[in-house]
Amino acid sequence: MRKLKNSELSRLSVDEFKSSQKTSIIIILDNIRSLNNIGSVFRTSDAFLIEKVYLCGITAKPPNKDIHRTALGATDSVAWEYREDTLELVQELQEKGVKVASIEQAENAVMLNDFHPSTGKTYALIFGNEVKGVQQEVVSASDYVIEIPQFGTKHSLNISVSAGVVIWDVFSKLAL
Repeated sequence: MRKLKNSELSRLSVDEFKSSQKTSIIIILDNIRSLNNIGSVFRTSDAFLIEKVYLCGITAKPPNKDIHRTALGATDSVAWEYREDTLELVQELQEKGVKVASIEQAENAVMLNDFHPSTGKTYALIFGNEVKGVQQEVVSASDYVIEIPQFGTKHSLNISVSAGVVIWDVFSKLAL
């Protein structure tokens, strides 16, 4: 097997990306501290044609050299918006028919492998602060709480890893 060169990957230009049909997934970052995590989520969002990324609370906004370092330009391709209040955003999206899912460990959470999104619906996936997680009031307002099954001693994943796992899983279930 031969590794492919970058020129063989059929990458979209930023303009082609912006005009392409997006996946019916929205990402909400709730008070994320790490600039590298923010950049990684942008990069993953680009990879899976995410509709939009919302940066909420203390989450930093582009342009920022540390976000750019891990995003590798995805802040230019992926639509994003800053919102001060995550709960207000959640309520606005729900009024528009968007189904909101907090990615969190909580009572009665649905395990990711048991979550079956409906085609034709848009889903907003909320990822929370590296220490405190998604705010409780936001979890309480969510339509779903989805938990990533974990089997080791830590029972926590880095936000960028969580985003990659969940986005891929929901994308694959909606796309197939």
